[in-house]
Amino acid sequence: MKSDLEIAGSITLKKIDEIAGILGLSKDDLEHYGDYKAKIKLSSINTIKDKPRGKLILVSAITPTPAGEGKTTVSIGLSMALNKIGKKTSVALREPSLGPVFGLKGGAAGGGYSQVLPMEDINLHFTGDMHAVTAANNTLSALINNYIYHDNDLKIDPRRVTWKRVLDVNDRMLRDIVIGLGGKSQGIPMEEGFDITPASEIMAILCLSNDIPELKKKIGEITIGYNYDGEPVYVKDLDYEGAIATLLKDAIKPNLVQTTEGTPAFIHGGPFANIAQGANSIIATKTALALSEYVVTEAGFGFDLGAEKFFDIVCPIGQFCTNATVLVATIRALKLHGGSKMKDLATPDPEAVKAGLPNLAKHLENTFKFGMKSIVAINRFAQDTEEELQLVVDFVKSKGFDVSIVDFHGKGGEGGIELAEKVSAMIEADICKLHNLYEMDSPVKDKIFKVAHEIYGAEAVDYLPAAQSALRTIKKYGYENLPICIAKTQKSLSDNPKLLGRPKDFLVTVRDILISSGAGFLVPITGDILRMPGLPKHPSAENMDIDENGEIAGLF
Repeated sequence: MKSDLEIAGSITLKKIDEIAGILGLSKDDLEHYGDYKAKIKLSSINTIKDKPRGKLILVSAITPTPAGEGKTTVSIGLSMALNKIGKKTSVALREPSLGPVFGLKGGAAGGGYSQVLPMEDINLHFTGDMHAVTAANNTLSALINNYIYHDNDLKIDPRRVTWKRVLDVNDRMLRDIVIGLGGKSQGIPMEEGFDITPASEIMAILCLSNDIPELKKKIGEITIGYNYDGEPVYVKDLDYEGAIATLLKDAIKPNLVQTTEGTPAFIHGGPFANIAQGANSIIATKTALALSEYVVTEAGFGFDLGAEKFFDIVCPIGQFCTNATVLVATIRALKLHGGSKMKDLATPDPEAVKAGLPNLAKHLENTFKFGMKSIVAINRFAQDTEEELQLVVDFVKSKGFDVSIVDFHGKGGEGGIELAEKVSAMIEADICKLHNLYEMDSPVKDKIFKVAHEIYGAEAVDYLPAAQSALRTIKKYGYENLPICIAKTQKSLSDNPKLLGRPKDFLVTVRDILISSGAGFLVPITGDILRMPGLPKHPSAENMDIDENGEIAGLF
């Protein structure tokens, strides 16, 4: 089969004005970035924000392999399939991060005949949103350091500045550094560190803001550190929120592109689900819902990460009520959870598939905890056997769930017509019954245990000294009513990436709890999870090249 890049190059793209016309928008509603990309003007969004909303479909997955299970491919394909059965549908997705694109996991533009286009642009610099978030985050860092260097009237303690710099690159060397060396004129020496841009609180805020005034207010609420008396210092105390919001004046506008079959696609914002909320912006989703009958969106990694945060954080803030969930499963992931080695995942092994089914069962059970109805989409790969596929179909049905085998990668929207029909029938037959997993006014430790026990399957939660200290700070300054956004490995239901399948009797260890007061949630850091990834031994960058005509090769 052709590569993703070759398939993308074979598609005749429609001009972005034509895609906008499908949604009832005109060229005057757009800010063009060439012929095939555009941002939607905020003034146009304001005119449609009160329109009746369409139905929202969330695509999630079982615990993935390192390469992912095609959740984005299924999201894109499902949107195209729904259009084929007569439902006016768009898809709303996150923007790719350059870290994974040049690292191991790859881009986030789908695959095969189920992609968003132009895929090279989307996977690389796109409309500059990632760079705007990086610049805003790091400008705030520079302003904080400059304030301390000069008068420091607020008596900010340089040892307790919690705001980190970010970069949209996987670079382990930047996790812990020292800045300000070289003498007095170079600044004040202090410990620092970089997170990856999708982990920035600025990114979280961008994706959880409805408009510029709300964006500016949330930025003002960011805790940047503490003074010598131990009191928190906020961006608004420094009066920098206006300057930082200025750098995001274009980044807050949703991006409009298209799928391989001309379905409108909103690509906006890019927080990771293992270290942030893992969903595209609420402003993009709301815009899509106002212009479409159905909207398909996704939440990163497995249901235990992306979907839990989508339901407990994104939906309450965005005031969404998700109408259906599609849970993506693959034979290769089930084999991995059943004991197969990575090198053997392409080899038929029905027994390993059977052994991996408890992982799927746990994720299905978790959908009920939010009052959600779900359908399983088995994302078919070429090496999957009929025996292996039938094992999963029979298992899912035995648990009382509907199931459909899809091949969006090889067939585009035609590869999942049955799934589209089943999703549509399920949505039209019932009203939304989504509810949170926990009460917001519950103690923080109770909320953490609720997620760890109910969603992950943990027996207990242990708190290291830094986390215990953070709990006291959270209580002292009135942050107990915030939702929690647990940072955890995506490789396991537990916080230990080596515990595959459905682990039992395990302990979740909370190392620290970060206060994201601007974004409006707390971030418990569990296990060995890192907010700045590293590159693998053989990164995807090794396969990339560009010729004299600017044509890219090796980008998937």
